[in-house]
Amino acid sequence: MKLKTILIKNAKIVNEGAIFSGDILIEGEFIRQISDSISAKSSDVIVVDAEGKYIIPGVIDDQVHFREPGLTHKANIETESKAAIAGGITSFIEMPNTNPQTTTVKKLEEKFEIAAKSSYANYSFMFGGTNDNLDEILKVDTKTVAGLKIFLGSSTGDMLVDNPKILEKIFASTNMVISVHCEDETTIKSNLKEYIDKFGDDIPMKYHPIIRSEEACYLSSSKAIELAKKTGARLHVFHLSTGKETDLFTNKIPLKDKKITSEVCIHHLWFNDKDYDKKGSLIKWNPAVKTESDRLQLWEALLDDRIDVIATDHAPHTIDEKNNVYTSAPSGGPLVQHALPAMLEMYHKGIISIEKIVEKMCHNPAILFQIEKRGYIKEGYFADLVLVDLNNPWTVNKDNILYKCGWSPFEGTTFKSRITHTFLNGNLVYQNAKFNNVKSAKRLTFNR
Repeated sequence: MKLKTILIKNAKIVNEGAIFSGDILIEGEFIRQISDSISAKSSDVIVVDAEGKYIIPGVIDDQVHFREPGLTHKANIETESKAAIAGGITSFIEMPNTNPQTTTVKKLEEKFEIAAKSSYANYSFMFGGTNDNLDEILKVDTKTVAGLKIFLGSSTGDMLVDNPKILEKIFASTNMVISVHCEDETTIKSNLKEYIDKFGDDIPMKYHPIIRSEEACYLSSSKAIELAKKTGARLHVFHLSTGKETDLFTNKIPLKDKKITSEVCIHHLWFNDKDYDKKGSLIKWNPAVKTESDRLQLWEALLDDRIDVIATDHAPHTIDEKNNVYTSAPSGGPLVQHALPAMLEMYHKGIISIEKIVEKMCHNPAILFQIEKRGYIKEGYFADLVLVDLNNPWTVNKDNILYKCGWSPFEGTTFKSRITHTFLNGNLVYQNAKFNNVKSAKRLTFNR
């Protein structure tokens, strides 16, 4: 079979801290050549003119909840990975709190089988740690699975690991990246009781960041880091939400040498607690969106490299579920389609450079999880590429939202930048709001 050849001409290529004009030749699944000027050698070559557009590596989202199996009334791998492709996310790592939970090797492989048939984007999964599955954790092939996820605070599903001895044993027993959700459950339960006593179940949403407080986050994060240092575990702290937590991390050493790393999510960089009055439960996440001061401190830590990765924590629920009273409204919201446009909006505001966006959303997830041949625009790497028009405004509305749940916390927001083309493993899978319905997704592999 003859390899498909695509030539991308006249792009502004963003890679490894630099922007330069050039052409990219794709043969089959891989980037064959990057040069100032490349000529098509035959009429069979598909030429894409990228004049005036930027080309970046496909975004790697290290934290999503696509709800399959068991919660597919909210979302599934097919619908959400399709939305991800439209948002320039070409690879995702999905979480284990599905139904059933991904806490045995058998259940993990069943999810890989689903993704192999239905995913539009490259995929891997986290294996879930619990109070009683250390034997299963030790069976996991670390070369073929993204890592281990442990909930140190409860979220969707019941996967809370709250036995200190078991937690220490897990940390000491695996060389996988251990990704953690850090909120102290005792603190949260005490706060929640206080507000239920005052308001009943219909607690005003603005109290969410007080119930799931800075104290709850910092107490849990600091304990996890202390345990990682004690055991030598490789720890990645998901979705920082407070300024106080950022001081727990360092920017003194290169990412590849860090044993303890962190990420921040789109919603904690975009919203603050004043937005609850307008958005209500639509911005109810765990950990909670907190103060404007916290948001600004998160930005500061992101830009000075104490925070290593930008992710989404994409976690859809139906609008009916979200419209319940406080104690019944689930936490989480859909983000993969709008994450990159939101960060590019911050570029337009002068807050972050395009090079830094690429570092935090493309390069660093690849480094952190040791993902093979992705996250960069390099010869010999998989051709996961995204073309972006920085001056093509559009407004988020129900007609262009691709999530199965049908809503977005960004509804009504106008973004200046638009994803025009997404290439996946050398295939042009998305172009000008249309999908080419070629499922060329692959299971991620890891250099470990």
